[in-house]
Amino acid sequence: MIRRKEFDKDLEELRLLLRQMGEHVTDALDGAVRSLQQQDAAKAQEIVQADARLNAMEEKIMDIGSRLIVTQQPVAKDLRRIIVAFKISSDLERMGDLALDVAKVTLRLQDQPLIKPLVDIPRMAELVRVMTDEAITAYLDENTDLACKMAQDDDQVDHLYSEMINELYGYMVEKPETVAQAMLLTLVGRYIERIADHATNIGESVVYLVTGKRPDLNA
Repeated sequence: MIRRKEFDKDLEELRLLLRQMGEHVTDALDGAVRSLQQQDAAKAQEIVQADARLNAMEEKIMDIGSRLIVTQQPVAKDLRRIIVAFKISSDLERMGDLALDVAKVTLRLQDQPLIKPLVDIPRMAELVRVMTDEAITAYLDENTDLACKMAQDDDQVDHLYSEMINELYGYMVEKPETVAQAMLLTLVGRYIERIADHATNIGESVVYLVTGKRPDLNA
């Protein structure tokens, strides 16, 4: 009984760490997009420096999970809980890296005036923020319906990304002097689109946790 209580306590710590990682990712993405909109290099630099905290949380999850596997030898759903924690933490760490990449674009622009008002990028970021929140909620509640919603949300992000690319290509054709910045904004859209893909991966992990089978929500 004592061993089970200790095991459950460690599992709860994994859940808490994953929730904190999710909050870090959404905060980083919100801040990165805001820094781009406002051309705020200081805010962008804060996001770059804060990335180490996310890495530390992922390492702690790996340490706790590895110790549980070695000492408790979990099976069935208990083992899946640990495997899923590893996978979700990896996705969240990558999402954090991509938010950091958005912030780095602000630093690369070096206070250049934006060639266009940012509309699609904030809309994409808001959708992805909701996706990330819902993906973590689906994990905490083991809600497969909410997990599967990630596929529909990802399609919306892909649509906005496609529209943004078409608009930016138009700028590059009509105004060749905008090419360098337009390409950077294209990268920002790609980074946010990739965050959505990782949120969808989390949805897949939730379904795997509950059912033992991994669907392909990115198809």
